[in-house]
Amino acid sequence: MTPRTELGPSAVSTWLAAVLDGAPAVFDLGRPLYRGMPQSPNHPPYWHTLPRRHGDAVRADGGSAAADHISLGTHVGTHIDAFSHVSHEGRLLGGVDAQETQRGGSMRELGAETIEPMFRRGVLFDVPAVLGADCCDPGYEITPDDLERCERRHGARLGAGEVALIRSGWGARFDSPDPRDFIGHDSGVPGVGEAGARWLADRGAHAVGADTIAFECLPPGRGHALLPAHRVLLVESGVHIIETMDLEGLAAAGAHEFLFVLAPLKLVGATGSPVRPLAVVAGGGR
Repeated sequence: MTPRTELGPSAVSTWLAAVLDGAPAVFDLGRPLYRGMPQSPNHPPYWHTLPRRHGDAVRADGGSAAADHISLGTHVGTHIDAFSHVSHEGRLLGGVDAQETQRGGSMRELGAETIEPMFRRGVLFDVPAVLGADCCDPGYEITPDDLERCERRHGARLGAGEVALIRSGWGARFDSPDPRDFIGHDSGVPGVGEAGARWLADRGAHAVGADTIAFECLPPGRGHALLPAHRVLLVESGVHIIETMDLEGLAAAGAHEFLFVLAPLKLVGATGSPVRPLAVVAGGGR
């Protein structure tokens, strides 16, 4: 399976014209990066320091500058998975040999630098809205039936080459004083199951995203032990996954279709990239 093809110029032009007609609103779907933020325990944490501070060096005219150093795993904060991120039985997307392509400590194929910028129609699936709740229950599996109910309720159908964003309501926990509330290892985390992932792939989604730490359903106490949706999407279907998104503002505005914009960093040989995705909504939403 090869990555999804780009939308044709006419489709992009149609959506751009619709979005720009009537004072569009821009929703920032990225989370802030800060020390101690909630993240998957499988990845190096975000760290920020000021190795050069104002006053360390002062120019003859009195000017000074500060400069930063940051470090983080490429799957920390709002980020996108490259197709080199997950393998199954030793193979990546398209049958690429995972062991061979990672020799030398960098991915020689399917790295983050191969992820094309996205400028596509996006659809928000607000699952709690169709369940009559503020948030999906911990460990709740989002099914194809849930996704179809979202389409009917919101009147926005996912088409081939488009981006599906799945709101579970769990994102409201990101700013909890205890990062474990968002990580949800003991409680479980709601998300798309294997069947839901196949439904999204069969619809021809170019990319999918969610407001949780792993996109997919994490049963209580099991954490990241099994990730079947990642296998279906990244390895079998060529569908990118975007995680730890902020979808609350988009849902509050009732914006279920929009222009989705995303540009990953060109991190050569990396398995993912931090991103700051945007949703551009015609007329401000509702």
